[in-house]
This record gives sequence, C-alpha cells and structure tokens, in this order.
Amino acid sequence: MKKRNSILRGAFSLLLLAACMAPMLRAWEREPLSVFGERRARLSAAIDAPIVLFGYTGHEEANPSYVFMQEENFYYLTGHNEEGAALLLVPESAEKNGWSGSREILYLPPRDPAKEKWNGPRIGPDDPGIREKTGFARVETFSNLHDTLAALAKNYPEIYTELPGPHDEGFPHAANWSKWVKDATPQASLKDVSSAVGTLRAIKTPGELALMQKAVDPSIDAHFAAMKMMRPGLYEYQVAAKMVEVHAYAGCETEAYSPIVGTGINSTVLHYDKLDRRIEDGDIVLLDVAGQYAGYASDITRTIPANGKFTARQREIYEIVLGAQNAALAALKPGMTIGGQGPASLQKIAMDYIDSHGKDKEGRSLGQYYIHGLSHHVGLDVHDPSGPARPLEPGMVITIEPGIYIPEENLGVRIEDDVLITPTGYKLLTARLPRSVDEIEKIMADGRVEREKPRP
Repeated sequence: MKKRNSILRGAFSLLLLAACMAPMLRAWEREPLSVFGERRARLSAAIDAPIVLFGYTGHEEANPSYVFMQEENFYYLTGHNEEGAALLLVPESAEKNGWSGSREILYLPPRDPAKEKWNGPRIGPDDPGIREKTGFARVETFSNLHDTLAALAKNYPEIYTELPGPHDEGFPHAANWSKWVKDATPQASLKDVSSAVGTLRAIKTPGELALMQKAVDPSIDAHFAAMKMMRPGLYEYQVAAKMVEVHAYAGCETEAYSPIVGTGINSTVLHYDKLDRRIEDGDIVLLDVAGQYAGYASDITRTIPANGKFTARQREIYEIVLGAQNAALAALKPGMTIGGQGPASLQKIAMDYIDSHGKDKEGRSLGQYYIHGLSHHVGLDVHDPSGPARPLEPGMVITIEPGIYIPEENLGVRIEDDVLITPTGYKLLTARLPRSVDEIEKIMADGRVEREKPRP
C-alpha cells in the first residue's frame, strides 16, 4: 500500500509549518449534507444494532506541519472535518424497546475559547444553528455518549464500531476507541462495521466523482510539468517538489500518498520514496505522484526517459506494459473482477499479455517481473475499501496499473490510470495524460525547446 502520511511532504510541508504544535484545519468542498444523511440511513438499515464511530482527535501526529484530516469512514458518514467528534446510529427496532430519542446523534466536544485563540474557531454542540450546520437533528456534548451507549447495550447484545485491522500496527485509533466502547458496554459483543461502510464507499456518488476529478486534473498537470522539466542532472526530489507545487497551487490539501520518483534501479522499487538519487543520462524515471483534493485521492503513474528518448529496450518494455494495460481496458466493464484467475479476471488478462510478450536477458518470459496486483479502488483513500470482494459495478473507481520491474537491467515501467466503471464499460478519468511513447517523447522535446529559449 502506498504511504499516505509519510514525513516526506517535499516543499509543500514548508508551506504548512505552524506557530504551535496543534493540528491545522482546512476548509474544503464537500457534498450536500443530505448526501451524508442518506449514507447513514443506508448503513443503519443494513445493521439492526447500534453503531458508534469516532473521528480523529487531532493528536494522531505531533508534527508541527500536521494537517488535520478526518478519519475516512467517519467523514464519509458525517461530512464533519473537526477534531474529537463521535457518531451514534440507533436502529429502528430500538423504538420497540422504549427508545424515544433520535436515531442519529452527532457528539461534539465543547468549545474551548483558549484553544481557539491558537487553532481557530470550532463548532460546538451548543452553537446557534448547529443542526443546520451539521445536518443532524440531534447534536450533543461528547461526554453524553458513554451513558447513552450503555443504556442501548441493555437491549442489544451487539454493538458495531471500527475494530483494529491487520494494517493498524502503530496507529491505535480503532484499538483505543473499541476498548472505550467495550469499557462502556462490558456485556456487549463488539462487531466490526468497517466492511459494511466499505461496501457503501465502493460506489461513488456524482458529487464524489466531481471531487475526484478535481484531484485528478492537477495531478495530470503535475505529470506534464515533470515531463517538460525532466533532464539528466536533476535530483529525484527536485522533480517531486515541482509536482507537489503544482498540486498545492491548484488547491490540493496534500499528496494522496508519498511521492514516488524512481530513476535507474529505483524505478524497480515499488514504493520507493527516498528521492535522493541524481538522474543520469540513459535512465528510465518512474513517476507515481498524485494529489488529494477535498479528501479524495487520485493515483497516477507514468514512466519516462530521463533524456527525452526511450532506448530500444526501454521502448520494448514500455510497449509491453502499455499493451497489457490496453488489454485490461478493452475487457473492462461491470461483472469483471480485479483479481483471481477466472475468465473475468482483469489481473489474469494483464498477466497473460505480459507473459506472452517479450523476454528477459536470459530468454525467460516477463511474467515473473510483474509482481503486484493490477488494480485497487480509489476514493477517500488511495487504496479505498470496497467491502467483501465482488465483481465490478457501475460507479466504482479503480486503477489499472500493470508493471514490469527488472532489477538486473535497472529498468522498471508502470503505467497507472484512474477509471470509472460505467453501465456499459468505463470512463478513463486520466485520459488527458498521454500514454504512448511518441506522445511522451514529443512533450519532453517541447519542454526542452522551451527551456532552451533565450530569456529576455
């Protein structure tokens, strides 16, 4: 998985240094509050038990350049992007057990005027118009949640919340809050709500797609900028810094993941992020860099020649990867699967293409150098959850990203695009960014001419 919260922020982090250690908030676009309400209703209808979710506290990271971004499932259901909040969803069946309160409650910490002098204003549970601001009919102080949850647990043997997952090591949000829920409801059995939320998140709304395109477009512009500036003698970090600058200038709040600019042998390292190598003449350079806009990620990779011209071998491998991507795209439609080995598997289509085209220096097929999956979902996370594995459906957004990595030749090639599944096929969200060898070489040649123009 690409790293979303790496210390490496390039030049962008320098723009974000704060005068204190508190997290900074950033206002961003969001969908109408009614959309978040519809999501909560769908989730509550699917689970006949209380559901409690917690936002981030703002203490997840002490770095002074830390920019607060809400826990993704919590944001998906609330649209609330401030610290220290919680959400309680009460099933319809609770009314039969004497429940007379709201079916959904947003819990907020009380206002703290002293902190707000440093961090800026926050909304509080007693603010005028708080219901209109949040879209919740009931907003209460966070401290009320404990007793309300304990009362509900008397009639419900199960409580749903986020439980720790296999990749949560060192990030104890789910562990801490699930323990808090267990302490408040010791007689209840805790169940994980993450899969149910992931199932909803897999299908993007029109509003989400619009925000995702606003992440994709500056990411494409950043790749154009990298192609035009690329030349031997630059360092990897200089190229990454330019791309991050393009994202930030266009309104991206951060990178969707730690930028990957790998030249030479580094092009064969899937999640390379040191960015300290000097780019040499004859190198191939793999650029896997994309921005995040209003919480939504993009994910784009191009592979280009350092000097503007692919060598014969670089071109050969590039064309094979492009052929594999085109083969997968030609088959892309609802009902296909991302992985697996059956006839509907996009992964198998790409692998079969790579394995039947070209050889390594020992005459062996190239399939052994394709060492990762073809695709993943994209959304609020660059590797967005999608619930239990199922065939592709209209409204899903995925990547198509075959690659070949041959360390013995210092040659790694990946081509990655973001794709919306439509009722009849797909829409390439990244179509504006060229993929062919000839187009890439032309962009780089034009960039060289522009750089070499005499300046007045």
